[in-house]
Amino acid sequence: MPFDPLLPPVSIAQEDAVAGLGARGAGSLLRDRAFVLALMLLTSIGLIVLGVLLVTTGIDGIPQINLDFITNFPSAFPERAGIQSAIWGTLWLMGVVAVVIVPLGVATALYLEEYADRTKWWNRAIEVNIQNLAAVPSIVYGILGLAYIVRGPLSLGRTVLAGGLTLSLVVLPVVIITAREAIRAVPPSIKEGALALGATHWQAIWRQILPSSIPGIATGVILSLSRAIGETAPLILVGAATFVAFNPTGLDSPFTALPLQIFSWVSQPNSDFQAKAAAAIVVLLFILILLNAVAIWLRSRFQRRW
Repeated sequence: MPFDPLLPPVSIAQEDAVAGLGARGAGSLLRDRAFVLALMLLTSIGLIVLGVLLVTTGIDGIPQINLDFITNFPSAFPERAGIQSAIWGTLWLMGVVAVVIVPLGVATALYLEEYADRTKWWNRAIEVNIQNLAAVPSIVYGILGLAYIVRGPLSLGRTVLAGGLTLSLVVLPVVIITAREAIRAVPPSIKEGALALGATHWQAIWRQILPSSIPGIATGVILSLSRAIGETAPLILVGAATFVAFNPTGLDSPFTALPLQIFSWVSQPNSDFQAKAAAAIVVLLFILILLNAVAIWLRSRFQRRW
């Protein structure tokens, strides 16, 4: 460092420290860039693999999709096989799931956000357990449904109601978490203003907080339904049929669903059934993309900017 009489003297140790910091900064920048490059490389590999799978499935499945494929029932003959009963079974399941998760999920979220005393240990335990249950593998819920819903205390058998309740257990924690986030996003000033005008706590919730949080809650419900549509392991464990040549007629009817029908056809050695499975996958992907698009539209269209 050149000598400047106007500056205070700098020791050799200080100069070495400054140089060491520069070297460590350069090394840290190099590691950051290497980490970002590795992430981009791994992401690209994953997207390429996903793209290849989607293209392959589309090439095999799209030619199989026609009116007969949608309206026919499953058959031992691949040229006659269709997904009508699987579609109706999926719709019945989603109806049961929606009826269960919306009131329970929203009510639980309202309790935890508006009424629960966070100084009490049981309320903290409920919050922690909900977070943990959202990460539990769906096959565990399938075992629970088999033990307590299909058999055990409820003994509902292998019916639409049993399958719907089991899938409700899978997605209920997600609905609670998203509903809490939507309620928490409402500014406290809205509730405080309603209370200042003489409204009761429940009136403020019913008239102000819930209407303001509906877009977020609806988005969470739709995304949860899209997850439930694609679940296979819980339905296999509760004993849903993989070959049903009739549509469900009620909550106590046997049923199948699109994921189960895909699983059944994939397990067949006949290559014609493999093509039918690819076509069913395309239909299922279309439904999932449609649901996610509706969720994105609802959130962007009705979400308020506070």
